[in-house]
Amino acid sequence: MRARPFVKWAGGKGQLLGQLDALLPNDFTQREDLVYVEPFVGGAAMLFHVLAKYPNIKRAIINDANSELVSTYKTIKTNPEELIGLLSRLQEEFGKCATEELRQDMYNKLRDKFNAHKGDELETSALFIFLNKTCFNGLYRVNSKGEFNVPFGKAKNPTICDADNIRALNKVLQKVTILNGDFEDVMKSVKSKAFFYFDPPYRPLTQSAAFTAYAKGGFNDDEQRRLAQFCRKLDRAGHQWMLSNSDPHNVDPEDDFFEELYQGFDIKRVVASRAINSKGDGRGKIAELAIRNYGE
Repeated sequence: MRARPFVKWAGGKGQLLGQLDALLPNDFTQREDLVYVEPFVGGAAMLFHVLAKYPNIKRAIINDANSELVSTYKTIKTNPEELIGLLSRLQEEFGKCATEELRQDMYNKLRDKFNAHKGDELETSALFIFLNKTCFNGLYRVNSKGEFNVPFGKAKNPTICDADNIRALNKVLQKVTILNGDFEDVMKSVKSKAFFYFDPPYRPLTQSAAFTAYAKGGFNDDEQRRLAQFCRKLDRAGHQWMLSNSDPHNVDPEDDFFEELYQGFDIKRVVASRAINSKGDGRGKIAELAIRNYGE
């Protein structure tokens, strides 16, 4: 079984894998002992894709600022069977809730437990997956206190425990170094030339569409600028990278924020479907940017 993301994540790249794969360097398959780095791993669709398709990747490094997400990756890597056991019990308990009111009550109690939880990485991971599978639209959002505050999603029979996928993920993650911190800190673990794929929190196209609070502190335009400076440092050091972000031209053809920020680099547009939107008529095709420091 091929490993796949265990959570739904805002901006997930599952639908764009073909387009992004076509934009990888031409010699991607020819490099020996290639190191692959994702400083904003999120749901890791791109990670699992490249590790399955390119066996020459001997080592990968992933990082995210979301500590609960990172803890869950670590648990899957080191303790999959106990995690499966906890998720199986949650699946059974949720299935016994005969009404939406009972399911929502269970959800709210476990959300409170998740927000109050300290120390037990295994239980935190199980609660993280449970909430992702049962919350509204699979969102991950926190308030100013860093508390997960997404409401119940009215799910009746979600797959809370996917044991086969957890075991497949466990095998894949054995070659992956898992970090929790600022995106620039990944360089402490990069000892040779590497390929970086950046999938940061997207710059919102409108103020009402702002969804950058996947971790306390958010990711504003100053952070986007700091990321661009980091990409330029990588370019000067001889690393190759590709970066995804929103395309401001979807709403304002004169908004050249990223063209100015990444002047001198290759900017392509790929087509995506909106995957997370509270209004059904807000779903549809939209352009996103793929920015690279290498050419065709």
